[in-house]
Amino acid sequence: MTIDIDSTICQVEGDAKHGAAFGYTKVLGYHPLLATRADTGEILHARMRKGSANTQRGARRFIEELIARVRRAGATGQLTVRVDSGFWSNDTIATLTRLKVRYTMAVRTNTKGIAAAITGIAEQDWVEIDYTPDGRAQVAEIAYTTGKGDNAVTRRLIVRRTRLTDTKQLKLWPDWRHHAFLTDCPGSTVEVDQFHRRHAVVELAIRDLKDGAGLEHVPSGNFHANSAWLQCAVLAHNLIRWTTVLGNIRVDNQLVVARTIRTRHLSIPGRLVNCAGTPTLRLPTRWPWKTQFTKALDALRLLRPAPA
Repeated sequence: MTIDIDSTICQVEGDAKHGAAFGYTKVLGYHPLLATRADTGEILHARMRKGSANTQRGARRFIEELIARVRRAGATGQLTVRVDSGFWSNDTIATLTRLKVRYTMAVRTNTKGIAAAITGIAEQDWVEIDYTPDGRAQVAEIAYTTGKGDNAVTRRLIVRRTRLTDTKQLKLWPDWRHHAFLTDCPGSTVEVDQFHRRHAVVELAIRDLKDGAGLEHVPSGNFHANSAWLQCAVLAHNLIRWTTVLGNIRVDNQLVVARTIRTRHLSIPGRLVNCAGTPTLRLPTRWPWKTQFTKALDALRLLRPAPA
């Protein structure tokens, strides 16, 4: 199972909300932590934090709770966590290693050690990869060591560099731009780079949580009430995700946003009539997604209750 961890800013208006504060984005709001399952978009863990919280604040405890929760739910296979550079720390990597969880962790390329490692990559080691028509991209790998003596730890550092090929824009940005991450995942450099880049799918889940489940609003002035609101939004989001997966509504295993589910399968106009003493719900016969709705409903009705 692949798990993406990220944080998001929930903007609020007014300074009377307990815990709301300005963070690194200079926006007044809250700064919750979220963990999503990559293939379904469901949220596995969420925690409300005050708006001024650093991205890493509480990350290690959050990861410990997340892994324990997933294991209790029955996940027995290999777990892999993907995070961006805001969560980069040796302590977080140590926590993941202790929990036997693989990882890909983005790092900031402007730090002294990472910049030196990138400079040390030989030109012939860069491998061309597919990229947008107006640019080029290459990847390479180098060993990156932290600590000294008995505390020295060497990890895989995979670097992707990109550059525009458009002549006019190239004059403004002539140099390569580097993006790097640390990992202990097996596989070739190109394969692991492709895997890490799919971390961007977490943004779709976060957008859906806000637009489709109500987290665009944080209504209370009480921090704990807003924490409960977050959990309610997560539950609403997950109910939509589970309905999508269990009802086989997804097309080509692509994530379906909540607005689509609501429009096609939940907000169907109908009439409740009484037929010989039996309440009957009559739905429109020409509903464009009638077949898909019927199949999903049949699939959900076949589900058996979970054992107590």
